[in-house]
Amino acid sequence: MSLGLSLAQVAPLYNLGLVVIVVFLFIKLFNTPVRDKRVYLMPWKLIFGALIVFILEEALTVLRGMGVINIPVHINGFFEVFIISLFIYALLLQREELKRR
Repeated sequence: MSLGLSLAQVAPLYNLGLVVIVVFLFIKLFNTPVRDKRVYLMPWKLIFGALIVFILEEALTVLRGMGVINIPVHINGFFEVFIISLFIYALLLQREELKRR
């Protein structure tokens, strides 16, 4: 087995490991008391939603790699389109918020 194939098999596991750190940071962000009314967290909530979709996608990839489930590979494309859509919407919301100020 080549190095590239080996990395391709364990990359989803590393991704899920690193996502644990990111989820912890999002929880800290959302639990921080808001002292200023100008704080706009909606784009961050959308990015957190995209992260949840990413976790679901990676979990399905790991389960497919282990042979636990049998779903087609093209399903990942739908997850990625949804993640990108959430990122774009978050950027557009932030842009509108900055124009409003």
